[in-house]
Amino acid sequence: MKAEEIHSKEELFEAIDRTEATAKEIKAPLIGVSANILEENSAVRFAYTQSIMAAGGIPVILPIQTDLAVLLKTIERLDGLVITGGGDISAEFLNEIPHPNIGSVSKNRDIYDLSLIRLATERQMPLLCICRGHQLLNVAMGGTLWQDIVEQCNLPKEMHSQTEARETPTHLIRLEKDSFLSGLLEKDVLKVNSFHHQAIRTVAPGFKAVAQTEDGINEAIEPLVLPQRIISVQWHPEAMAASDDFTMMKLFKNIVDEAALYRTAHYLHDEIISLDSHCDTPMKFTPDFNLGLRQKNALVDLVKMQEGKLDAICMAAYLPQGKRNEQALQRATERATQILRNIHLQVETNHLKAGIASSKEDIFQLKKEGKKAILPCIENGYALGKDLSNIAHFKKMGVVYITLCHNGDNDICDSAKGEEEHNGLSMYGCKVINEMNHQGIIIDLSHASEKTFWDVLNLSEAPVIVSHSSAKALCNHRRNLSDEQIKALAAKGGVIQLCLYGPFLSSENNADINTIIRHIDHIVNLVGIDYVGIGSDFDGDGGVPGCENASQLMNITIELLRKNYSPEDIKKLWGENFLRVLKAVREVADTKDC
Repeated sequence: MKAEEIHSKEELFEAIDRTEATAKEIKAPLIGVSANILEENSAVRFAYTQSIMAAGGIPVILPIQTDLAVLLKTIERLDGLVITGGGDISAEFLNEIPHPNIGSVSKNRDIYDLSLIRLATERQMPLLCICRGHQLLNVAMGGTLWQDIVEQCNLPKEMHSQTEARETPTHLIRLEKDSFLSGLLEKDVLKVNSFHHQAIRTVAPGFKAVAQTEDGINEAIEPLVLPQRIISVQWHPEAMAASDDFTMMKLFKNIVDEAALYRTAHYLHDEIISLDSHCDTPMKFTPDFNLGLRQKNALVDLVKMQEGKLDAICMAAYLPQGKRNEQALQRATERATQILRNIHLQVETNHLKAGIASSKEDIFQLKKEGKKAILPCIENGYALGKDLSNIAHFKKMGVVYITLCHNGDNDICDSAKGEEEHNGLSMYGCKVINEMNHQGIIIDLSHASEKTFWDVLNLSEAPVIVSHSSAKALCNHRRNLSDEQIKALAAKGGVIQLCLYGPFLSSENNADINTIIRHIDHIVNLVGIDYVGIGSDFDGDGGVPGCENASQLMNITIELLRKNYSPEDIKKLWGENFLRVLKAVREVADTKDC
């Protein structure tokens, strides 16, 4: 009901009652709208909220304030964000001396806007940045600005500060033909409005310029990867969209559509168990390392896991292959034991945020308590030495899987990067496989030679995993599995956990999140969704643009939803497949104990 149709309090309340009966059916995403300052009040032009509602979203105006905890909690409740225009940016946030022509600035608003951008981008939230918001995004991501294009670029003042009405376009811009923005708007040349004297000078790393005026001023940037998720423009599309400009409305329709995907992904991760089967973060543990704090030099910590909606991660006690005399083997066992103790210590230090897990039930319970699950593992059976009792020793320390080898043959087997010393499994290696089956520890065949792979598959009574490898059909690397191996692994009930290391994804050194999705598609088309998962190899060189650390793992879910993978499919990929193998391995161990 429109406002002009309501003439009394009674009519209004009746309309509310009718709305309450149907509002539950509305699943529109919540789009935060940053505010401007007007006479010391937070204010937003109607055109912003009108355009968002017309595009199918629900606008939420965010009052200006600098309480970072409140801003964090606010962002966590949103599905998308529009950073609005109006006003200049303080020179101190540009690390420059203020230009004499700088206009009205507000340090509080700068802190507010920059905080919103940082919090949103850390969570992979869709963004539409407009005018001042366009400039702020560029600054937040590491770019620079012209404080005053009139003097610094020697341009006439009226060129970019029109006096015509806001909805009136006054000058032409050219869009890069290969850009997402050009494809979205279906134009290479566009007429826009203009109200600014600050502008982008150098484009931030990870972004590219995709539109400019004839006088060379930047009018739009977009990310090099996943450009649909962040659109940033210098003009004011809201004024034109609110006046029924169909082209400008596409910008608002895009953020609402992206926010709907983001919302769906977040709700899905609230319901499922998401597990990353391999990281090397324990290599980063120093005396002052704290897993519970954001770490600049680590790709995994509890903060990034929370941002990426990751519930559980397998942390490897990694050992490089060394000498194999008695003393060296003893040191290897001791070293692996110490690394595992360090993993436990990190969890104990952050016991309110995380716990050690060794089963699906443990992970579910920890998630219920709002905690992250850490699964200890060993990368390189070199840690076992020649003593089978070490398998039980490591089982008591919570080890979930052991990678049989690393880069080099050991006493157990040949490595993919080895000398074929044993022609696959050694005699001792056969005993290791039997004892791992007996102890209920998963056998991991990443790093193993192809002959070792086939030997283990033939010998093991339990399914096995490949914790961080990719598809050789798409990238011919010795660490990847051939289609024949993937089929055999699936036939045995095992799972290949896709590695996010660039050289395992593409031989052309151009892997990004889209490459990850292509590997998933290939494996699913080959053997089905039940036999693939994610093993990032973060902090062991894993990570590609679009999925560079634990906070960005949500991007995989969003892109799978975009390709119409079902929630059930995504649930299997993100943890159910790995946990199925873990359960089967434990069941085999139980039968051996009987």
